[in-house]
This record gives sequence, structure tokens and C-alpha cells, in this order.
Amino acid sequence: MEIGTIAKEAGKVTSIEQEELRGISRSVAEIEWLLLTVVLLYHAFGGTEPDDKPAIAFGMVIYAICIMGFRYANFFKNESRWKLAVETWIMTVFITWALWHTGRLASPLLNTYLLVIITSALALGKITTLLELALIATCFVLLGGESVAYELLSLKVAAGLFAQFAPFVLVAYITTMFASDIRYGLNKIKLLSETDELTKTLNRRGFAIVADRLFGQAVRYNRSISLLMIDCDNLKQVNDDQGHDAGDTLLTSLVQQIKNQLRHTDVLARQGGDEFVVLLPETPTSGALDVAEKVRTAVASNSLAIHGKLVTTTVSIGVASYPDDGHSLDLLLAHADRNMYQAKLAGRNRVKQ
Repeated sequence: MEIGTIAKEAGKVTSIEQEELRGISRSVAEIEWLLLTVVLLYHAFGGTEPDDKPAIAFGMVIYAICIMGFRYANFFKNESRWKLAVETWIMTVFITWALWHTGRLASPLLNTYLLVIITSALALGKITTLLELALIATCFVLLGGESVAYELLSLKVAAGLFAQFAPFVLVAYITTMFASDIRYGLNKIKLLSETDELTKTLNRRGFAIVADRLFGQAVRYNRSISLLMIDCDNLKQVNDDQGHDAGDTLLTSLVQQIKNQLRHTDVLARQGGDEFVVLLPETPTSGALDVAEKVRTAVASNSLAIHGKLVTTTVSIGVASYPDDGHSLDLLLAHADRNMYQAKLAGRNRVKQ
């Protein structure tokens, strides 16, 4: 079996996630510059009263500095959703500042709050968007002045304020629904890309993601972790004698027999063909050998009826453990793979450590 480099696979996954966040971040940057441009044009074409022009100019300069700081100063090595959330809060502060100096709730710029809501809904999810709405609602009351705050108990005042705020709620709801559907589709694609279609176990990519995290925890906290490399001994013969459908049935039965011997915390993945790998967290060599022997015995003692014939299969299993057999996941995989081949050379249907 060709052994992939788990660190590289996990690195690819991290790179994909970072690329996704960078794409979102670029969209946020465009929205930020669009907001600044809208305020600048309103200011340039005389929408601002003379007394408020210095304050608006000051706000635009500070906001532009914030954008450039987040985008071009490289203060952040990696993109994160927290960073994007902070940017939306700064957008809200800037909009509130601009509204304060351009007519408050009567300002033509009031709808620029929609940019914050759309950004949050697309990039940060429902809960954050709800918090953004609460923040904007607070800004509404602030912009309305003390009279609005005191008169909110008045049905007429409350209804008028709600009528102004209702479009923001509707946009938030619709955008989050669209964003949720998009995320669902992407997560479905991601799940399919990490799952073996036949056995419904993890594939190599999915195993790389999980194993890298669990092995990292084992190293960090100095805990044992073990690997089983499992190879079906007679899949090729079944495929040749009874066809590939029979071989597929044999593999799915084999997977179920292996799962029956594992804990819910153990990780089973198909490495390709008739080879499987099991990751056993919090398990030293002795415990891994016990599990391997249980798997071997369970598989050998169960027959499967295929096309009217009873088919019995066996497995050869190689075992490797951290820290005894290596200090990296790739070394453990290589060690377990060699032991598995030693088990096959020694006559199959056995466990080697």
C-alpha cells in the first residue's frame, strides 16, 4: 500500500479552510470599500452640513486606516471569523458616526446598515447576525435621541421605529436562509469528499483530518495512541470467483465486523482497495494487540452467504503505537504497514507488532 503523508493531507485541509476564509475576507473588503465610497460620495456632493464636514472627514480617515490595517498591514497571519466579526463591528461604529452627523434616523445613509447585516449573514452565521441586529437596534435608539428612548413605551413611537427597522430584520432573515442553504450544500459536498462511498467509513482524506487532530492531542498531553493496519486476505479471490458485487458485499460485512470490536472513540477508515486503518486513542501497545486479536477472531469466525455460498474471510493486521514505534503519524503508519505485510508473509490471519 502506498502510504500518504498525513501531515501533508491535514495541511491541505487547513489550506482549503484558509482559502475559503480568504475568499470571504476579500468579499468583506469590497463591502468595506463600497461603504467608504458611498459615504465619501455623499460627503463630496454636498450632503453633509458645513458644521459636520470635519467630523465626517475625520471618520472616513479613521475608517480607511482601519481597513488598511486589517487588509494590508499583515497584523493577522491567518484569517478567522473573529477577525471578520470585529470588522463588522467597526463598520457599524463608522455607519453610526456618519449617521450622527448626517441627519441621524432621517439620514439617506441609514440603509448602509444593510451592508453590515449582509456581510454578517454571509460570513458569520445566524447567531452573529442576530447579535449584529441587536447592536444596530441599540444604535437606532441612540440615534433617535433621548426622546425616542423615553417614548418607546408609546405604541405610536414604537410602531414607527419598528417600521424603520423591519427591512433590516427581513434582509437579515432572507440572507441568513440563503447562506444556510449554501453552507448545507458545501458541508454535504465536504462530507462526501471525506467518506468512502461503499463502506461509509472515512476515506484517506477524512482520516487525515481526524488522525492529525487526535495524534496532536496525544503528543501534546503525552498519551498513548495506536494504529491497526488491516488487510483482507482473500478479497481478490472472491472478486475473481464471484464478481465484484460479491467482493463489495464482503467488504461491507468486514467493516461491520471491525466496527463491532471498536469503541465509539476509535476511528476506522478505508485506505483503499481491501486495506483499512484503525486509530485507537488512549491505547498503548498491549491494548492495541487485544483489539487487533478481537478483530481477527471476529472476522475469521463469521461466514457470509454470497450467491448461495458461504464465504469466510480472514484479515492480517499490523500494529504500531506511539511513542514506542515512532513519534509521528507517518512513522506509525509505515510501521503498522510493514507489520501487516509481515503478518501476510507469515501465513495470513494473524497479528504482528
